[in-house]
Amino acid sequence: AYEIPLRLVGSEMCIRDRNKVTNNIMRTILKSILLMSLCSSATAPAMAINRANYDKKDGNIHEEEANDSTRHQPLTESSVKLNEVVVTGLTGSQKLKQSPAPISFVSARQLEMQPSTNIIDAIAHQPGVSQITTGSGISKPVIRGLGYNRVVVVNDGIRQEGQQWGDEHGIEIAPASVHSVEILKGPASLMYGSDAMAGVLIFHSAPTLAKGDMRANFSTGYQTNNGLFDYSLNFAGNQGGFVWNTRYSGKMAHAYKNKYDGYVFGSSLREQAFSQLLGWNYRQGHSHLTLDYYHLTPGIVEGERDEKTGELEVPDGYDAKSYGKPMPYQQIHHYKAVLDNSWFLGDGNLKFLLGYQQNRRQEFEEEENPKECGLDFMLHTMNYDLHYLSPEMNGWKFSTGINGMWQQSINKGSEFLIPAYHLFDYGVFATVSKEIGKLNLSGGIRYDHRHLHSEALREEDDAEPHGSGLNDSFRFQAFKRSFEGVTGSIGLAYEILPDFNLKLNLARGFRAPNISELSSNGVHEGTQRYELGNTSLKPENSWQFDLGLDYSSPIISAEISLFANRINHYIYSEKLADENSQPVLIDDTPAYQFTSGDARILGGEASIDIHPVEHLHIGNTFSYVNSVQLHQPSESKYLPFTPAPRWVSDVRYEFVCDGKTFDHLFVKLQMDCNLRQNHYFAANDTETATPSYTLLNMYAGTDVKLHGKRLLSLYLSGENLTNHAYQNHLSRLKYLDVNQVTGRRGVYNMGRNFSIKIVVPIEL
Repeated sequence: AYEIPLRLVGSEMCIRDRNKVTNNIMRTILKSILLMSLCSSATAPAMAINRANYDKKDGNIHEEEANDSTRHQPLTESSVKLNEVVVTGLTGSQKLKQSPAPISFVSARQLEMQPSTNIIDAIAHQPGVSQITTGSGISKPVIRGLGYNRVVVVNDGIRQEGQQWGDEHGIEIAPASVHSVEILKGPASLMYGSDAMAGVLIFHSAPTLAKGDMRANFSTGYQTNNGLFDYSLNFAGNQGGFVWNTRYSGKMAHAYKNKYDGYVFGSSLREQAFSQLLGWNYRQGHSHLTLDYYHLTPGIVEGERDEKTGELEVPDGYDAKSYGKPMPYQQIHHYKAVLDNSWFLGDGNLKFLLGYQQNRRQEFEEEENPKECGLDFMLHTMNYDLHYLSPEMNGWKFSTGINGMWQQSINKGSEFLIPAYHLFDYGVFATVSKEIGKLNLSGGIRYDHRHLHSEALREEDDAEPHGSGLNDSFRFQAFKRSFEGVTGSIGLAYEILPDFNLKLNLARGFRAPNISELSSNGVHEGTQRYELGNTSLKPENSWQFDLGLDYSSPIISAEISLFANRINHYIYSEKLADENSQPVLIDDTPAYQFTSGDARILGGEASIDIHPVEHLHIGNTFSYVNSVQLHQPSESKYLPFTPAPRWVSDVRYEFVCDGKTFDHLFVKLQMDCNLRQNHYFAANDTETATPSYTLLNMYAGTDVKLHGKRLLSLYLSGENLTNHAYQNHLSRLKYLDVNQVTGRRGVYNMGRNFSIKIVVPIEL
């Protein structure tokens, strides 16, 4: 008997039909190894198996026909690199290299190694991905310069709905519950409808285990800068087709600090999350029910300063390292239930998903009445999705379906920013793909319709909403709007040479204005703005062209992805000013109003990884976005919240790849360089330029083994090692009060931070 040490490196796979694909891959690899051994008589003459004894049909070796003599020949270890990452395509799962649309994949191991404070922070190092931050705890995803409701987030198979229109509203997903991430860049995904103009973030949970398996998992970590402590407990299994996956996780952090501001009051947070999957895998498909609960309590950083000292104001007796609730703070509860059904119809597949989400967001501001909230939103969402994926027929595959959502938003607080409303939308789509030798063609079309009904609210009796009627004064006027749009895409992927691919894609995007853009009217404490909506806004629509080239070899791999995006009726928030160019104040708060214009966005990402010698990797990535408003004066020329050009360079060395005690022992040194951002929305001092900065980071990690099995994984990191004081261009805290002593405006990002993380897998 021969024990073959086979180690798979490179990209991990996100696989729909996990068992089938895994078995096919392993069968192919083992056959190849066996055949090479049979054929290489010069290098392995002691192999005592006759080539004729190998049955190609069933892949078995017939021992009764083997030679009587047996010799032992040691086999050397070799690495096999698999690039066949499977991602979500237009017509179901497809190989990454065959997708004409630009897609990035973040594996479970990458997420495990990357220190972060939230799930968006964990993927923000990917090329073309940025984050709008409010301190260290709240992040909003930005893909190629577009964020807010232009990015659809998919979790548990349905789009996550949690009032993502707010500047300081993060994503209600616990990082520990995410197994892998797909990042679809651009409006090429027709499965998700309105709001997917910038792209889609698909958060995958861990696949169900094979029959008879039970596994547990424990992880914990600590960060020194803000005292962040997190933990996660997980237990999953599959007994006779009954599957389950239970996870409980928590996190707490006190205020973070930097060299200029010291500890930043209001930047602490607490998080708790629970998820439970129960289901049944049967011969014809599966039925899974997922229940999620997420609770986040972040502080609100106001940035007010003492005029004499310039220091941030803090309450008397405040402990900078307290994990308690600062005043003001937010409280977010998110509940979700998803019923996921999948049935095989012949070789095709019919999927039906039904989900319910409840999102409640409260803001507590008054120290005299700490239990009474000002803003209090409750959002109910029902998601539905029914679609069919065909089997492959002579290279053809197609899919068709209908999906959408129903929403109801209720104001339950004493202060108001947006009106109560009802929303219903649906979208029908059809996609097709064709494989012709080395050429893969794909495309599709989608129609979306959305209806929005906003309720009126009287100023003198804010506690009671009214549907219609005339009165002296209304805080919100009732209105109805309907929006519809047609989107589509067509693209190709062609293998010019082995390991050298060309990708082209043309796509049209659509986004209906959200409730905040249409009808907000009130002080938004989290952003320190008085926000005014605009009911006359039109839907956004866009055309985007993508060009991609990628090459891979044992020594070097490189990829370049370029895009051009033209957006009509681009919606943004503009700071209001009077005839003397002074800020307009409403309730002693700067006023902002939503408006629109036409925009053009150009840019792309480039990456190269060099593997000059064994165990050494030298990687570089560069991202660039140029966002211009057409037909505007110079101060309004550029779009707000455009990320600065970014260059990330790292050197990674693996000291041990498959030792008896240590496995994948590595050290990585990284340079994260954000160039100066001179292209900013300068009208009425809405944004200012941001100087360049470079952060030096170091990462290390290893798996510790016992008796050939992974006992635990240990990860260490040090970020911003030089303790550099900087402000990211997409940080909202950049525009808080001016320090009258130093002249610096706003609050700076986190300083030096060391972290440790331990992951303990347990097989039962």
